[in-house]
Amino acid sequence: MPPTPPLAHAILDAIDDPALVVDRGRITAANRAAQRLLGRQLVDRDIRLAIRHPLALDTIMAGRQAEIELIGIGTAERPWLLHVRPMAAGSVLVTLTDRSELRAAERMRTDFVANASHELRTPLATIIGYAETLAEEGKVDEAMRTRFGSTIESEARRMLRIVEDLMSLSRIEADRYRAPDERVDLSEIIRISIEHAAPIAQKRGCRIEEEIPADLPGILGDFAQLIQLADNLIGNAVRYGCTERSCHVTVALRQEGKRLILTVSDRGDGIADEHLPRLTERFYRVDSARSRESGGTGLGLAIVKHIVERHRGMLDIRSAPGTGTAVAVSIPID
Repeated sequence: MPPTPPLAHAILDAIDDPALVVDRGRITAANRAAQRLLGRQLVDRDIRLAIRHPLALDTIMAGRQAEIELIGIGTAERPWLLHVRPMAAGSVLVTLTDRSELRAAERMRTDFVANASHELRTPLATIIGYAETLAEEGKVDEAMRTRFGSTIESEARRMLRIVEDLMSLSRIEADRYRAPDERVDLSEIIRISIEHAAPIAQKRGCRIEEEIPADLPGILGDFAQLIQLADNLIGNAVRYGCTERSCHVTVALRQEGKRLILTVSDRGDGIADEHLPRLTERFYRVDSARSRESGGTGLGLAIVKHIVERHRGMLDIRSAPGTGTAVAVSIPID
């Protein structure tokens, strides 16, 4: 079995995925990625000690070109795509491509479709049921007609909000690699969003206090998306952070070096630690019943996260039960 020449070693190490050269069942070369995955002492070992998948071993030993999906290399549930490519003199090149991210993306798409279908099906079922009742022959008293009509309208508007948020999220994701190029005054955006939140704040008896110093620099941003971001953050604070214990929301903007920091904080019930990592997931709700009652779609913070990413910013959510919640968005100045 001839030694692998230095150039071949260099080519193997240039491959990011784990890669092996196998000759008559023995490993003659392995790149650094393969050694990290399968162990340092790979060279001159039997391939059966490194890869134990029966179909993969049969293919490698036969020298057949193939692609095989397998699980269990590295960790028990980690999925891989194994590539076998015949080379000269009976050797084969074996590479492994990690499919974890692809599988995760597939699960996210499946979950998203399931969640979206569920969110739309619930109000749609209510609308159909009430509409069928109103369409039946026979008298319907005025009070019932009014109540059913009001419910149909509110559920239809809820569906419309979900569809609008889904479309908005799709547009933001489509633009995520295009850097915003408008000159934007973040102070103006915050004041507009506070005005937008004023009706619901008044209804809930909530006081919104702004802390915005004068003469802050502008940023390059997308005006409409930043309005949406501020609307979501302030709206969430008013809906979920204003309680009988405290009805006070603070919206602050400050400069730190070459970044502007927008912070929206409340003194409400707060959020338990186990929920914090999932708050930006689509349709994730800490309290589903309360969210639906307040008109939430479960997409607000997912939209915020994508807008922040497009503006090359950072999102930080801090909360604890009984102390309230503070959401900070950091955006670079130009």
